[in-house]
Formats: sequence, C-alpha cells, structure tokens
Amino acid sequence: MSEILHCSGLVKSYLAAETPVLNGVEFSLNAGERIGIIGASGSGKSTLLHILGGLDRPDAGHVTVAGQDLFALGEAARGMLRNRHLGFVYQFHHLLPEFTALENVAMPLLIRRQDRASALDAARHWLTAVGLAHRLAHRPGELSGGERQRAAIARALVTRPDCVLMDEPTGNLDRGNAERVHGLLLELAESTGAAFLIVTHDAHIAERMQRVLVLRDGALHPT
Repeated sequence: MSEILHCSGLVKSYLAAETPVLNGVEFSLNAGERIGIIGASGSGKSTLLHILGGLDRPDAGHVTVAGQDLFALGEAARGMLRNRHLGFVYQFHHLLPEFTALENVAMPLLIRRQDRASALDAARHWLTAVGLAHRLAHRPGELSGGERQRAAIARALVTRPDCVLMDEPTGNLDRGNAERVHGLLLELAESTGAAFLIVTHDAHIAERMQRVLVLRDGALHPT
C-alpha cells in the first residue's frame, strides 16, 4: 500500500506546559487504512491531528502528505495541498449558518474554483450518500445534531480526498446518532478507499478501526 501521510520527530510545546505535548511523534498512514488514536484528555490528540492537517505548526519535525513536505510549502500551496488530499471532520460541525446544506458541502469545491453546477452536483451526491437527500435546502439551524454531523462528513468527502482526519466526530451526538455515524463511516471507508484517521474517546469507533494507537507521554504507542 502507498503511504499517504507520514510524520517524523514531531515536537510541540505550549508555554503553560512543563513538558512537551508531543515529543518525537513518528507515524505513517497508508492509503485505505483506518486508524484510531486514543488517549487521556489533554494528552495532545487534537494538537497532533491539527499538525498532521497543516492547521498548526510543530516546533520540530516533518509532516509529508502525498509525498510533499507540508511545512516546506507557503500558506497558499499548503492550503491547496489540504484541499486536494485531505478532508476534515471535527467534533463541532463548523457548517456556515447562512448557507444551505448543499452549499456548505459544495464549498471546498467552490474554493477550488470548480464550476458551481458541477460542485453542487457533487455535493448532492454526497448528501444523498449520507442520507440527507431530503435536507439539501435546509440551513444548519434547521438540522438536527446528527444531520449536521452527517453533512460535515459529506463536506469532508466531496473532494474525494486521499485521507480523512476526524477529531471526536461523534463527541456531540447521542448514542443512536453516534451509532448511525459509526456505520456510515465504515461504509464510506470501504466504498471510497480513503484512509481514515480518527481521534476518539468512543470505544465503539476505536474497536472498528484496523489499528488503534494510544497517545501517551507525548508519543504514540500500540495498544
């Protein structure tokens, strides 16, 4: 399998921390893999995910995405690399309240300057795939929590990324909606061939991953 994401020697500290949050993290993710990262609150899981996605900079170390050194690129090129190869789903959906579900999901393609008609067609396809064909014209405030999170998943997949990074994707959902999202994630992982890296406290998600790592003392360890 080809390697889609790799990091080496990642170090990250914050002024209030007596020890580094990340201390020499080494990690690789291959195409099509599903990996879960677990760990105690405050262990640095979200920090690691933000660095792997190019949303935060490490103090030391390297991250490569699709063979390119993420932090050797300028801001515009880094943003383009993220748009082409990575999808993001967070605990909070981060949908734009003034736009419909269809427009929110199309947004990454519109940012890419894809023509509006084909971007909306792609968004419609992915909203249908996550069971929201009947909610295309609804704004986030008119959607339930589970529907908003499914729309966020559709938005992450609309660019057909090589890798989807997820930070507690079911953390704000009740058990019923969380179970529906679990099943959807597995189904989409199988059908799209994308790699999935999921930071979670949820044992139900973790046990469905192909591999689970624990972030402890600033480093990743096998469970």
